[in-house]
Amino acid sequence: MKQQRGAGVLLHISSLPGKYGIGSLGKEAFAFAKKLAKCGVKYWQILPLVQTGYGNSPYQTAACNSLNPYFIDLEALYRRKLLTKQELKAAEHPVGAVDYGALYEERLATLRKAFSRFFFDDPEFRAFVKGGSAEDFALFMTAKETYGGSFPDWEEALKNHTEEAVEKLRTERHEEYLFWQFTQYELIEEWLALKDYCNSLGIKIIGDIPLYVAIDSADVWVHAELFKLDDGKRPKKVAGVPPDYFSETGQLWGNPVYDWDEHKKEDYRWWRARLKYALGIYDIVRIDHFRGIDRYYEIEAGAETAKDGEWVDGPKEALFEGFKDGIIAEDLGTLDDGVYALLDKTGFPGMKVLLFAFDGNPSNPFLPHGYPENCVAYTGTHDNDTVVGYCRSLSPEDFILFKSRVAAEMQEMGLSVPLGEHSADIADAFLHLCLGSKAKIAIVPIQDILGLDNDARMNFPGTEEGNWQFRLSRLPRGKDMNKLKKMILKYRR
Repeated sequence: MKQQRGAGVLLHISSLPGKYGIGSLGKEAFAFAKKLAKCGVKYWQILPLVQTGYGNSPYQTAACNSLNPYFIDLEALYRRKLLTKQELKAAEHPVGAVDYGALYEERLATLRKAFSRFFFDDPEFRAFVKGGSAEDFALFMTAKETYGGSFPDWEEALKNHTEEAVEKLRTERHEEYLFWQFTQYELIEEWLALKDYCNSLGIKIIGDIPLYVAIDSADVWVHAELFKLDDGKRPKKVAGVPPDYFSETGQLWGNPVYDWDEHKKEDYRWWRARLKYALGIYDIVRIDHFRGIDRYYEIEAGAETAKDGEWVDGPKEALFEGFKDGIIAEDLGTLDDGVYALLDKTGFPGMKVLLFAFDGNPSNPFLPHGYPENCVAYTGTHDNDTVVGYCRSLSPEDFILFKSRVAAEMQEMGLSVPLGEHSADIADAFLHLCLGSKAKIAIVPIQDILGLDNDARMNFPGTEEGNWQFRLSRLPRGKDMNKLKKMILKYRR
């Protein structure tokens, strides 16, 4: 990996503080980037920026190359006189977790008011629409607003994405179509401004793309032939993973799986375009569930759990021809020799998660004293407990045992840092272990920097409610970031 040795922080845009119910690409994002730069952070990792779908998950999206309209900076719209002072005030929400229900009811209505004042004959906007980057998304969302439901339920011609039906939709619902183009135009302008600012501070953005897309998405609607679907455009097989350390019954994601034979016929054109797009808006891309590119787990549509699926070969290294750098492989879960071979052939760094390290096995690959340089180390991810939350879930006896294993690993790595008695002390020890490892990039979720418990957890895999809602009530204070800054200096990151 060609990336510079450095430390990073994991915080999704939705989790930034602010007045308007969800984090945005506004002033708080720029202020957070400035705080990161002041303490020497070189990487800011986020989750997918996409328009969310079922369960408000960024891993269930309406279009894989879309951006989430909720992230539009409302204050920027106000400054451009696209919103009134009263409309901006009405969009305020109490500080707290993201209320997606309220956003669904209110935010798009606010954005439509801004669009009603937008000069959509502006040459730059017209060029954006003509460029076609948001075309499939805008048409799909227009159809959703017009006909509701999932696309397999639409009338036959539109369901099958015929040229005549699509042109009729664009013509008859042109203002709606332009509204969705407007959201993407605003977002890409704001996002690239934030990314440029971060880059000017010496910070690289690590983005994230899911392996799979949602069944009810522009991607499946437009490219149905690339997925294993029946004649009604519904999945024959769905994605998931077998039982593992996240779930005893496995995870039944429900996404349609790819028909890789069809992808191969077109030389993986759709997938390569997707990677190229991601590497254009991020500096580095983490591919979620990377192991599914070697072999993936598919389950009969309609199954109640993921226990009875089967492993099927994926495209392997052929998918990445021409992509040599800028990719992180999320290689967690059930692995085998094929995945290790794929990592070796591509040279992409995998992930190491400290929370998986302390089971008492001296050969555990997540123990940080054994990390190779070509990996990305994490205290935990958005799918894990926070360190404090995990400690508090343990019985007193298990906590003592866990603490002793952490202390032994610190000694193994030669870290002469006192280990206190509390869960927050373990969280600080995890920062030392992560940042002190040989891993070229070390990423720490903001929750572990601040010593937050599982009330601040982002996602509980296998559950459908209460996820993706975590928000900071304010930006981190100086003392929290100074702690991180000292560690970055200590471990030469």
